Amino acid sequence: MIAKIGSGKDTAGLIRYLFDTKKATDHTDPHLVASWDGFAPDPGRADDFAATKKRLVADLDLHVKQARQHGRAPEKHVWHCSIRAATTDRHLSDEEWADIARRVVAATGIAPDEDPDGCRWVAVRHAPDHIHIAATKVRGDLRTARHWNDYLTADRELAAVEKEYGLQQVVRGDRTAAKRPTRAEQEKARRHGRQKTSREQLRTTVRQLVSVAASPEEFLHLLDGVEGVRVDVQRFPSGDVRGYKVAIEGDTNAAGQPIWFSGSQLAPDLSFPKIAERFTGIDTPPAIGAGSRRRPNPWHQATAAAERIPDHLDRSNDTVAQAHIAAFAEALDVLPLIAPAHQRAQLQQAALAFERASRSRIRAQQDQARALRNAVRALRTAPVTGDGSGLAMFLDMAVLVVIAAARWHQARRHDQQVAAAHQTLIHLQAAYEHAAAQPLAALAQRTPPARTMERHVQHVRAVLPDHADQVLDDPAWPALAAALTQAETAGHDPRQLLQHAADQRALDDARSAARTLTWRIQRLSQRHAPSDRARAAQARTAAIAQPGQPADPALSRSHQPTAAAARPRHR
Repeated sequence: MIAKIGSGKDTAGLIRYLFDTKKATDHTDPHLVASWDGFAPDPGRADDFAATKKRLVADLDLHVKQARQHGRAPEKHVWHCSIRAATTDRHLSDEEWADIARRVVAATGIAPDEDPDGCRWVAVRHAPDHIHIAATKVRGDLRTARHWNDYLTADRELAAVEKEYGLQQVVRGDRTAAKRPTRAEQEKARRHGRQKTSREQLRTTVRQLVSVAASPEEFLHLLDGVEGVRVDVQRFPSGDVRGYKVAIEGDTNAAGQPIWFSGSQLAPDLSFPKIAERFTGIDTPPAIGAGSRRRPNPWHQATAAAERIPDHLDRSNDTVAQAHIAAFAEALDVLPLIAPAHQRAQLQQAALAFERASRSRIRAQQDQARALRNAVRALRTAPVTGDGSGLAMFLDMAVLVVIAAARWHQARRHDQQVAAAHQTLIHLQAAYEHAAAQPLAALAQRTPPARTMERHVQHVRAVLPDHADQVLDDPAWPALAAALTQAETAGHDPRQLLQHAADQRALDDARSAARTLTWRIQRLSQRHAPSDRARAAQARTAAIAQPGQPADPALSRSHQPTAAAARPRHR
């Protein structure tokens, strides 16, 4: 059940609307189902409709008029709450709707239980699936009703009603969602032939720029350069930035003034202070000059950083976990900017869907997701080129991350975030299928000879006994075999590399274990292959660690695949 609550100044106007059957075609049988004392006059069941309606308005306004004589009546004295059942719910009886209305006015403070001075109210049913509660906010003691947070209290009561009555349980939020466009904004966008409202368009633009900028100053600079967007930066007397607001060129009000949106009006996490906080700990990547050391593949870095997110969600505290979910959302925001044109639509939909899953009441410890945020910003200099294997590799891991995020939110009863994560999966999986098709087909064309294939089969059965049949029966097995052969040609031990790929993360959540292993093998094989001397040392280490076992480094699960990986990293 969903409640909508508003205020007004005209009791007669609201009652007129609730009992109207001419202009409002869905008002099929308007009548009272409950009232403050059970004896309110019902225009829908009276012979003289006009006179009865007039009496009902006078009864509802009685305390308002008395308070007004003493100068104590609120300006907006009308309280209006509509309650609608889901389309799949059974039709409730008048008695059931009456019970629901009494519970809602009691929970919201309009007419608390056992309070003889509660406000006057009526519940009108004029369609099978919903009712309207009309009340005046002045109590019998002429005080104004205390109905703060009435939407939340009504929503909480309706959640209990859904369980008790066996109705569909609505997915509820935690007030961290971005504000939805108003109906007026939607109608205006439709009149101008736009698919998105100005608010939605600006929200997407700002989120994408935050995902690629390395500092608050760079974010404002990039925002100022967006064509068709007006920017107004507010500053303190000291010159420091206080905030910003944006508007679409040509989007004006009746007076011809631009319709501005502050960052917080776009989304709770897009205010300037929140944006500045998200840049905590982000490093600006150095420029690559002549003679400088070759930088790692940004796609490999981003995939490796994303691969650690499920572990953070399982083992870290909630603030760290929330930081990694927010950082992953930034990664999804940047993908439509750098992906090929034919893949952008699905990636954009995935980013928009996951936006809701990226926020919760848990405060993020932003500096804990530094590696992922740095990797995301490095992607802006690495557009998808060639066979697109970098994007496919990242999307394969992204699917696992979203599954883990959905579980994390589910454990904390973040219903809207769970629903958003599930919606994200639909778009991400579709994007992955498109992105992976070409690079996997190219690998499969380089299927190794039968003898080499049989050797790789033995590797898989030895390293992955629980997943061997699944991997070998997978259509992507030829691509995995080709990736193992390429790695072996580059000097890696395929069994050892396969072991390390399997150890990185459980394969239970993977839709295709063979494809997931293919991307991991490709990423791991980019490291320098170990020398013969390093392999001998690794074999001795394995033999010492497992006395009595064959000194075969390929059997050591803790063994690192490359000598380079054992050396300390310098940044």
